[in-house]
Amino acid sequence: MAETETHHSNGGNGPPRGHETSPPPLAVLPLKMVLRSLAISTISSSRLLLPPSLSIMSLLASSTNPLLNPDKNPFLRLFIKKTFYAQFCAGVSHGEVERTITSLKNLGFSGVILGYAREIVLTEDQLKGLSSVKGLDVEECVRNEVTPWAEGTIETVDLAEPGDFVSLKFTGAGRLAMASLTAREAPPPELASAIDAICSRAVSRGVRLLFDAEQAAIQPGIDDWTLSYMRKYNTKPGHASIYGTYQAYLKSCPATLAGHLQKAQEESFTLGVKLVRGAYLGSDPRHLIHDTKENTDACYDGIAEGVLTRKWNETLSGSGEYPGASLILASHNAESVLKAREICERGEAKTEIAFAQLMGMADEVSCELLPAAGKKEGGAAPVPERTGVQAYKYLVWGTTGECMKYLLRRAYENRDAVQRTKVGRDAMWGELVRRVKGVFGRG
Repeated sequence: MAETETHHSNGGNGPPRGHETSPPPLAVLPLKMVLRSLAISTISSSRLLLPPSLSIMSLLASSTNPLLNPDKNPFLRLFIKKTFYAQFCAGVSHGEVERTITSLKNLGFSGVILGYAREIVLTEDQLKGLSSVKGLDVEECVRNEVTPWAEGTIETVDLAEPGDFVSLKFTGAGRLAMASLTAREAPPPELASAIDAICSRAVSRGVRLLFDAEQAAIQPGIDDWTLSYMRKYNTKPGHASIYGTYQAYLKSCPATLAGHLQKAQEESFTLGVKLVRGAYLGSDPRHLIHDTKENTDACYDGIAEGVLTRKWNETLSGSGEYPGASLILASHNAESVLKAREICERGEAKTEIAFAQLMGMADEVSCELLPAAGKKEGGAAPVPERTGVQAYKYLVWGTTGECMKYLLRRAYENRDAVQRTKVGRDAMWGELVRRVKGVFGRG
């Protein structure tokens, strides 16, 4: 879901070019959320405060010391739960998750993209020899890695509501998945059965699944698996239940997606496309990534336009009739969101589309999607379905300890997108000033 290369033209708590709304977009947020966002974005955009904060979070995410484990230290758990966890995560219990989802929908969001935070952490010895399933103790892998991952993912599907999405990483299933993906082999029967069970449960509940992109070394294997499940479950024309993730910062992205569209065309299934800029800038080989941010932006916007209008273009070239697809535009970039919205508003969109941002980030972008849908009588929450604007927030659930690695990634993402973080900080500050002035009759 994350994107590492973004920029905004909208410098504060106001609508993007050409869109005027009243009251301002961030007015829908509760005060405590504005204050918490302002505090965290201030730290994230500070050269003085961010480095020690990252060091502390990295220690908490990797330490085996019980005093530094949020799940075992109640004082540490309370602090993290009320600050960073509350900003980015859904909750520990089913009740907390359900309340968080309800609160977001009450703000006007169409739904959520929910992920399970638990990750499989392998030792160096376990990581050795993962080029093949041979040599692995399959029974042990299934018992200790695949089964907990599958059970947690199915639990997540059950927590989501019809119309929501659930995000999952294949590598969360551990060594069997990693070895098979590295060798670009089909999932072993035990893992294939677990994935099928997840897909079947999701489809039966009206919940859509997002298969995340991962590092370039295993992405071809992920693409193979994703297409195989799309063939099986994306049988409804123009509506996907299974989505793959495409990273626009990769030079190969247009060709890869065009190839998948061609397969969808030839084999008569709907392609689910979740479009992101890219989340592995620090680990993917640099030569695979576009040379400039401008090239990444052009690639992202060109792909979005092509899929949304169902027309081949200079970025996404192909031939013949354009296949059916569903699109999730996962972006914190205000310009990219604006361009896609303008296509929709001109009546040129021919593809089902949802907009998505991470919970706790880019609220100045997310909230601008809500007023566009209109309001109920009496000024209640916006109603997205009135104009077809579908806005979602991505969030994970799990214990504070399970979520630490996710929180650390969000912190590093903010570090890598300082300009965007400053925009968010300034937007929250502007909203706080507006509310204070309102109290004194000067708003």
